[in-house]
Parts: sequence; structure tokens; C-alpha cells
Amino acid sequence: MIHIKGPDEIQQMRVAGAISKAALRIAGTMAIPGVTTAAIDRAVEDYIRAQGAKPSFKGYGGFPGSICASPNAQIVHGIPNENTVLQAGDILSIDTGATKDGWVGDNAWTFLVGEVAPEIQGLCEITRDCLMAGVEQAVPGNRLGDIGYAVQRLAEANGYGVVREYVGHGVGHKMHEDPNVPNYGRPGRGVKLQVGMVIAIEPMITLGSYDTRVWPNGWTVQTADGLAAAHYENTVAITAEGPLILTADELGPWCSMHGGLEPEAESVCDTEGPKQEVPQESLAELDDSSDDSSADSTAVLHI
Repeated sequence: MIHIKGPDEIQQMRVAGAISKAALRIAGTMAIPGVTTAAIDRAVEDYIRAQGAKPSFKGYGGFPGSICASPNAQIVHGIPNENTVLQAGDILSIDTGATKDGWVGDNAWTFLVGEVAPEIQGLCEITRDCLMAGVEQAVPGNRLGDIGYAVQRLAEANGYGVVREYVGHGVGHKMHEDPNVPNYGRPGRGVKLQVGMVIAIEPMITLGSYDTRVWPNGWTVQTADGLAAAHYENTVAITAEGPLILTADELGPWCSMHGGLEPEAESVCDTEGPKQEVPQESLAELDDSSDDSSADSTAVLHI
């Protein structure tokens, strides 16, 4: 069942969203060589609790961390630990969730750790732009397939893989509500978007194949071919005036691409964001073999 939120409830969700975004920025300032993912986890948990909120992920289904910290080929659900020490050239996907007064704010960002290879930076930039493209489609009257198509079209036209098994989701009092929000689909298909829906849009894009594998710990998901992946996410409300990003603080809804920057030094993107050209000759090869109606029954909900 899809839960429609009223204006007051959406305002309450903005409070949780702002805490989650600020926590994500703290994680980004620590995404530098020599820092462990466990240290980032502790700092984020301390911040969230200091705001009178709680980390949404900690203990969720037995997950041990307050953040998901997924470097390089890990897509989602990386468990923060003392043995994962960031190195120059890494990328680190951080997912933070904060629950305040019963409402959840959920967002993610992939940070560049020092200087990275051009193809890795390109992957991150396109994935960020896929998020922006998906958010632009989150308007009343559109359908979930319009969001998925916007993400898939941009990613695949630029040569990247779009993860199928893990998708976005509704957000509210629970971290995972209906509907599922795939990052692929066909325009005009799937659930119709209406005012008061709140969804997490979160492209998970890979440098190679979209196939995945799960580690023996039962949580960490990485690319099957071992190539890099990026993950960006915002929680978005559907309003009559257009998409409203709830995971935003006083600096806005976007983070710096590079780790290690203090928040006041960040270049904050506007909601329009940079656009990548979609090569027209690539569109005929767009993989739309799975539409969003079948995706809802096969995709895996995740933190």
C-alpha cells in the first residue's frame, strides 16, 4: 500500500532529511586517504544521535553499522570496519539514514578519495546526473517508468550498466514503503505519481555489467565483474509544484563530488544540475527488456 503524506507530514520528513544530509556531508569530509570506514561510521552515528535522532540503518535486519560504506566495486550495504582503510584513487559510496520523530530521511553519495582515474570520475558524474534526471521526472501524472527510463537512458547511452536487483523505494515512517522505484523502465508504465507520494530515487550504476553478487556476510553487494560502481540517492516528495527533495540541509540537496571538503567549501549544485548529452545513435540499443511492472516483484529492497 502506498502511503500518501500531507503537507505537515512532509515538513516533518524534511527535518529527518536535513539531519541525514548533514550526516552525509560529515561522512564526505572524512572520505580521505588513511581514514577507516569504521571511523566514518562512528562520527555519523554521534552526529545523528546528537540531533535527537537515531541511525535508521543500525540494527535494521541485523545490520551492524550506522552507515553503509561501499568502496570501489561494492555497490551497496558495505559494512563499516577498521580494516577498510581508504586509499587515494578509491571511491566510497556512503548511505546514511536518520529517523527523527518517527520519520525517515534516506540519502547516499559516492565520494572521490583523492585523485581518481578519469573513467571512474566519469562514472560518478554520470550516476549523479542520473539521479538529477530521475528527480526531474518525479512530478504528478508521470509514472515510475518515466523515472526509471530517464535514469536508464542516460546511463546506458553513455556505456554504463544499470543495476536491476536493487531499487529505490517509498519512504515514510518506515525506511522501505511501497512502491519500488526501479532505475530502469519504459515511459508511461508503472504506478502513477500523485501529490503526497514520497520516494527514494537512487541510481546504482556500474562501469561494466549490471550483474551482482552478495558477499558471504549476507549484506555487501558488489559487481560480479569486479568493476567500479556508484550510488547516489535523495528522498523526494511529489508535490503540485514539482519534485521536492526532502534530504536537503541549509546547503541544499547535493554534496561535493570530492571527499575531504568542508561543507562551507563545497560547490553545491542547483536542482537543475549539469546535464550530459545522450548520444542519439545509442538509443536504439537501450535495454528495456524488463519493465517496471515486473521489476516490483523481483527487485530486492535494501538499506
